[in-house]
Amino acid sequence: MPAEGSPRVWQRMLSGRRLDLLNPSPMDIEISDIAHGLARVARWNGQTQGDHAFSVAEHSLIVEKIAMHLDPGLPAKWRLAILLHDAPEYVIGDMISPFKAVIGGAYHEVEDRLQEAIHLRFGLPARIPATIKKLAKRADVICAYFEAIELAGFDINEAIKIFGSPSDYKPDGTPPERLGLAPLPAFEAQELFLRRFQEIDAELQSGKTHKKT
Repeated sequence: MPAEGSPRVWQRMLSGRRLDLLNPSPMDIEISDIAHGLARVARWNGQTQGDHAFSVAEHSLIVEKIAMHLDPGLPAKWRLAILLHDAPEYVIGDMISPFKAVIGGAYHEVEDRLQEAIHLRFGLPARIPATIKKLAKRADVICAYFEAIELAGFDINEAIKIFGSPSDYKPDGTPPERLGLAPLPAFEAQELFLRRFQEIDAELQSGKTHKKT
């Protein structure tokens, strides 16, 4: 029990779970809460074009799709890890990179603990291999490039300077000019994220069943 008068460090979720941000338990994490939260967290602090915010849920779906393009043979468990690469933001929000740099280590410690608890909750290693982290990061940066030029008002040269060229997005080294990004209503992004999670999870469960038989 926290000392009387100490600050509250847990958040109540719509599922009824109480998630301790400093010592998160995998048992207090539900995919319904993650999907709901990420669909309502805006990328770019909401500074994007369109009638709706471009959500972290939608971003996560695109990052997973890009990762599959970069590595078509990626096993289901690592596709799940990449889909969940920004999952801690369902409770701590999407802090833009410049502000993360100002805050420093404390933010990353909380983020890392949440990420590890999320991984464990869904049957992944607490810490994923460096190769998968690198793939997730590359897909994330490619996605950020297209978000920047399509939604956040960057010109191509400025986006390349900050994010680099997405030249490895296509095998022939020629990236598409646009992905055709369109911010979705929160309920739609939530449903798409949850559906994709369920598809990958079903594949994982099927693989476990086949191994037992």
